[in-house]
Amino acid sequence: MRHLRSLAVGGAAVGLAVTLPGTASANPKPSPPVTLSSSVGAPFNLEVDGPRVLIADGGPGYVGMLSAGGTVAPVVTGVPGAAGVATRGAWLAYTSTVTNEETFENTASGLHVRRPGGGTIYADTTAYEAAHNPDGMTAYGPRSDDPCVTQAVGPRQSGGLDSHAYSVASNGTGWLVADAGANDLLAVSDDGAISTVATFPAQPKTITAAQAEALGMPACVAGVTYDFEPVPTDVEVGPGGSIYVTTLPGGPEGPELGARGSLWKVNPSTHSVTRIATGFAGATNLAIGKHGDIYVAELFGGKISVVNSQGVSTLVNLPGVVSVETAANGTVYAGTMGMDESNPGSIVKIAKGKIQSRQSVR
Repeated sequence: MRHLRSLAVGGAAVGLAVTLPGTASANPKPSPPVTLSSSVGAPFNLEVDGPRVLIADGGPGYVGMLSAGGTVAPVVTGVPGAAGVATRGAWLAYTSTVTNEETFENTASGLHVRRPGGGTIYADTTAYEAAHNPDGMTAYGPRSDDPCVTQAVGPRQSGGLDSHAYSVASNGTGWLVADAGANDLLAVSDDGAISTVATFPAQPKTITAAQAEALGMPACVAGVTYDFEPVPTDVEVGPGGSIYVTTLPGGPEGPELGARGSLWKVNPSTHSVTRIATGFAGATNLAIGKHGDIYVAELFGGKISVVNSQGVSTLVNLPGVVSVETAANGTVYAGTMGMDESNPGSIVKIAKGKIQSRQSVR
């Protein structure tokens, strides 16, 4: 399974959209991003709750709240692999993951649900994965048993055991968790009961001769279709209860194989999944705008894209962007990764506005 903390930065352009949600919104040009804080390391997710901006920062390992002066006041400390955060009234939910830094193996992961008035319930997604393995019937790997191919890229196999509870959203009565290790979307009740909402299909890619060479693979790999794992990175609930999820393609996302991240719509009643847009370079987060626009953070593309009934387009270029969220008034907030001392992580605000470089949808 793919671990988000091991990602290497790549790059590619936004591609096509298939079925587009929402309605076209007015297009005033966005104002340049305004930096609100440079006191973050890895702001994997944001939650905008009225005047509060909460940050799940996987760098220091805490959930914090942004102050007017740009500092971040810890709300919950000692959260290993902090990645997701969501609220519902006085409820607070956040994810944690313990990872072996040498092997990138996740040894523990789950959702913490803090009740109003005190007390926290822990939903153990690692235990749920071990008991149920929802994608265990999905086959990944090369569609070939040629020894040359399997020696180069490994054999075909079903979904293994892994959990990385990455993002969380409230669905009004409980919580939805995008599990980037288990390749599924989970529902968690306020008392910690877990159930499967949906799994996502394998992401096929036929390797060309040029791509095999660029990846340093033998010529026998050319022409082989490889089914990559889908890696859910974020979940949001839209109007009418529809659920939206972003996925990474579970394999190389640099120029060698191109931008293959996707945006999905999940029916909460039938549990069916429909891909509504693809071609994102590192789709690590999403947010739903005031008028139905869906914003997608493209970590490897260095920008925030917009999906609506007019197509897929660019809201703003923002290197290192890893998270995006919207306020009730339409303001867009985003978090960027810290690269080094001269380029710290940041939280920025982008006033609602026009898409600056619309692309044609093919």
